[in-house]
Amino acid sequence: MVRVRTVCRRMLTACAAALPVLSAGCQGGGEPGTRVDLLLAGGQIYDGSGSEPVLGDVGITEDRIVFVGDAMVAGVEAGEVIDVSGHLVAPGFIDMHSHAELDEEWGWDASEFLFQGITTVVLGMDGGGTDEVSDRFRSWATNGIGVNAAHFVGHNYLRRTTMGYDDRPPTEAELESMKSRVRSAMEEGAFGLSSGLFYLPGNYAETEEVIELARVAAEFEGAIYDTHDRDLGAVYQGVGYDASVAEGIEIGEASGTRVIFSHFNPQSVVNYGRAEVGARLINDARARGVVVAAAQHPYTATQSNLRSYTMPNWAVVGGDTAMVRRFGDSDTLAAIIRDQEGMLALRGGAGKILFSTPRPDLNGKTLAEVADEWGVDAPTASRRILAEGNAAVMNLDLYQRENTEYLAQMDWMMTCTDGRTPAEGQNTTHPRVYGAFPKKMRDMALDGDVISVPFTVRSFTGLAADWMRFPDRGYLREGYRADVVVIDLDRYAGPASFEDPHQYSEGVVHSFVNGLFAIRDSELTGVLAGVPIARPE
Repeated sequence: MVRVRTVCRRMLTACAAALPVLSAGCQGGGEPGTRVDLLLAGGQIYDGSGSEPVLGDVGITEDRIVFVGDAMVAGVEAGEVIDVSGHLVAPGFIDMHSHAELDEEWGWDASEFLFQGITTVVLGMDGGGTDEVSDRFRSWATNGIGVNAAHFVGHNYLRRTTMGYDDRPPTEAELESMKSRVRSAMEEGAFGLSSGLFYLPGNYAETEEVIELARVAAEFEGAIYDTHDRDLGAVYQGVGYDASVAEGIEIGEASGTRVIFSHFNPQSVVNYGRAEVGARLINDARARGVVVAAAQHPYTATQSNLRSYTMPNWAVVGGDTAMVRRFGDSDTLAAIIRDQEGMLALRGGAGKILFSTPRPDLNGKTLAEVADEWGVDAPTASRRILAEGNAAVMNLDLYQRENTEYLAQMDWMMTCTDGRTPAEGQNTTHPRVYGAFPKKMRDMALDGDVISVPFTVRSFTGLAADWMRFPDRGYLREGYRADVVVIDLDRYAGPASFEDPHQYSEGVVHSFVNGLFAIRDSELTGVLAGVPIARPE
């Protein structure tokens, strides 16, 4: 995979003489005699609102959309005209829960995301976001990034760097320190607090601790609480799916933040057919005035880490070193094995745990296959691996397709990849990093009849922009940032699979990030036109 590092902020070149402008079928705005740098002519315009498409033209000058409508009627002249007839023209897509590795040289260009039509990613998810937001923004601006990026401050990060892996409430001083860091991150442009209460050490926190931190975020207008909630349904001896959703809503309601549930979908066969339960809890909360929503990806497999899927939380108190010491105590080990077996059973067995790690001895194999190779049982293989360090894994078939489709129909459901840019040499990874958006579009709208194309586009664009309160992104409107995608819907698909994941999505003909070509004629340009997006004041 060739990646080109090119940092460039203005790269559009006007032709010496204007080319003929194609007519379209709707009357637009703009002043008579308007001249634009570039005109996308004759496309099917999906403006991000969920409305049916209209035939029209989109004009771009520098980093702004300056015309939407019928260019011939309005007398618009253009430095360059691109015929996009027959193609969808939409605002750039917004990945509401992303793990794009924009800090790594091999992830700067965000190519996996751009080829899906994504032009903006939301980072700092699952409680992992640093509180040093200004430093990260400065790094992105200096090095260049392929997509725009917003950021959250993470509860897990704050707790781990303040308290380590202690299973206890914070002292007053520790809580005040974490609150101060939340406030600092919000002042530096974070959009809110993210949590990963399923993960350690966040799982050790009581609800009230998270409420206290979210209250600090709520001091800032429009603050969001984004949560990978405590128990999506596959947690051994957990609180359960219903109680977990209720807790997420409670944290937002008590703190005064808006709430969004990450990759919202009940897990495990015990929750097949139960999507309606979570949807009802959200709808009931909305009815009483809580501002709450969710995002989803369309796959049936998760991606996380081996420790979270195969090691009970009590065994990790104090961190990995303490965990490994417990393996050497026979009585403690017996209790660990019992819980490991229960955890694996809830997740469908060791054959459903597929490694997606740079480690070549594990990558692409299931935990069951590794155990067989080593001549041990799955819990033993898991402990042996964890003794050397954690490893990324996927849990196959944990989500049910019918649950996913039910939730896709909610008018508060946005879209995400939950995808992490694969490291160099990582042959196996979750295909969602390459194909989540086209898979949702194709499975549910183009080839299925679950939702319409305009509804799907809105879940990719305007709905997400409204939630993030982006003042000038997410819609095809004059004066808005020129984050625009042109897609051939007949070809729009994500060929990436679990067996062969490293395949870019197809069908994105052109992609503009802040007015610059990120993709032109289906080819990546290498221009890093993305910018950090701070929370609007």
